[in-house]
Amino acid sequence: MTLGGDKNYDTQEFVRELRGINITPHVAQNDSNRSSAIDQRTGDITSYEVSQRNENEVEQSFGWMKMVGMLRKVKLRGMDKVGWLFTFTGAAYNLCRLRNLMARA
Repeated sequence: MTLGGDKNYDTQEFVRELRGINITPHVAQNDSNRSSAIDQRTGDITSYEVSQRNENEVEQSFGWMKMVGMLRKVKLRGMDKVGWLFTFTGAAYNLCRLRNLMARA
């Protein structure tokens, strides 16, 4: 079992906790001005590389939702309204992505 995350999760405590419950951390390495908590045994496996490539797809969808889907600065208040907007924006992103995929075929 693995858990992916961005470089903010590359901390000694978080990685140690995950390994303690038999979960392999697939977090991006944060080695700017410090050493990464992700060591060679995780960084060398193929599934780690795949996780890092797939993370880009997730980040791309959230970037689209912020810029195009108006989620950067939400004007609505309340969990129900914001939840609805997030679901609606996610559906719109999927429709745009589907359109682009069908155009390639």
